Amino acid sequence: MDDYRRIADRIADAIADGRLAPGRRLPPQRAFARRHRIAASTAARVYGELVRRGLVVGEVGRGTFVRAAAPGPAGRALAESPAVAPPTVNLELNYPTAPGQSELLEPALAALLRPGSLTDALRPAAATGTRAAREAAAALLATPGWRPEPDRVLFAGNARQAIAAALASLVRPGGRVGVEALTYPLVKEIAARLGIVLVPLAADAEGLNPHALAAAHRSAPLSALYLQPTLHNPTSLTTSPARLLGLARAVTELGLPVVEDRIWAFLHPGTPDPLAAHAPGLVHVVDGLSKRVAPGLTAGFLVVPADRVEAVAAAVRSGGWSAGGFALAAAVRWAGDGTVARLGAAKRAEAARRQRLLRRHLGAFAVRSDPYAYFAWWELPAPWRADTFTAAAAVHGIAVTPGPAFAVDPARTPDAVRLGLASAPEPELERALRTLADVARSGADGGARSGR
Repeated sequence: MDDYRRIADRIADAIADGRLAPGRRLPPQRAFARRHRIAASTAARVYGELVRRGLVVGEVGRGTFVRAAAPGPAGRALAESPAVAPPTVNLELNYPTAPGQSELLEPALAALLRPGSLTDALRPAAATGTRAAREAAAALLATPGWRPEPDRVLFAGNARQAIAAALASLVRPGGRVGVEALTYPLVKEIAARLGIVLVPLAADAEGLNPHALAAAHRSAPLSALYLQPTLHNPTSLTTSPARLLGLARAVTELGLPVVEDRIWAFLHPGTPDPLAAHAPGLVHVVDGLSKRVAPGLTAGFLVVPADRVEAVAAAVRSGGWSAGGFALAAAVRWAGDGTVARLGAAKRAEAARRQRLLRRHLGAFAVRSDPYAYFAWWELPAPWRADTFTAAAAVHGIAVTPGPAFAVDPARTPDAVRLGLASAPEPELERALRTLADVARSGADGGARSGR
């Protein structure tokens, strides 16, 4: 039996000499295995090797496609090197920074490095943190119409771990969780690890549809609901106040627990009240410092119903998702001395500047975003598909996130991409947006038409 790498070499040769054109769909793995008289597991390794080499891209529910690639030497010389250069502008990453951020963060860290403070900061942190940490987090997360009780605040290592802990405490393996039809990709990974089934729910310009939620629950009971009502990732939509009240009534009537992700809510002017303000006995609020402050030293926050504190704290402990003591101590100082508030204001201003760049270069396209968001959802013009456009962008050294990464239903994968505006320096971002506009206009010249 051929080694999977030799089979991958032959496919790479066919891509290099044009027998397999950019955008061409490869057969399903089982069909490929039958054709080559190999085991299905070997076929999977062949496809995995082609992905690793950058020659193909897999799209859940649609198949595996040859990537659009820059011309290169034929044969294995191409197969043994990446089909495209590593991205020089990464619009997949999305961690905002503000001018002077390090200088703002340094004083609190310096104070923690004093021997007495450092000894305390290096002790293990409980899921309940300290009284000072709970009070600081409650003040930080408060909105005009909602202020959480400090005793209902718990801590995890980051917001992703907070989501995992909340879901693990609410849903048994095999349980069903309602989510927006486009959702945060890591929630899909968390659900897979926990053995949870995600149920996509319809949304419109006002937000998640309460009738769709109720219908899904009647079809087969849901164990929980996960949603991002403020600056939803990837669409930037903020649920209207009327729709938020409708959702609160729906989850209350259904007795349905909710995990509300507010990781981007700090950017929204006025910071709309959470769903938790209207259904406090059901909603578990998740937030964190990775976007407000920095991803390298962060903490995740959970505000949970009063009768669920111990259950969620137990999930944090059993999952190994506890916050680091040093990170928690830093968070308390940054919140208390106004650093987090100052960084939030600076990042709102920075996001607004980047949104102006987006409108300048992509204003003629179907791009959905919010003036204060750090990302945008681009519904691509024909004949582009998400995979071929992503590949064509990569040829130009630009990484974008294909829309299917956010889709819960593999049969409904959008021809769209998400653009993360936060991580690239502004001059690089502007060049990238200008280039992407040119690529989109080029249509077939970018290699898309051959894949339609």
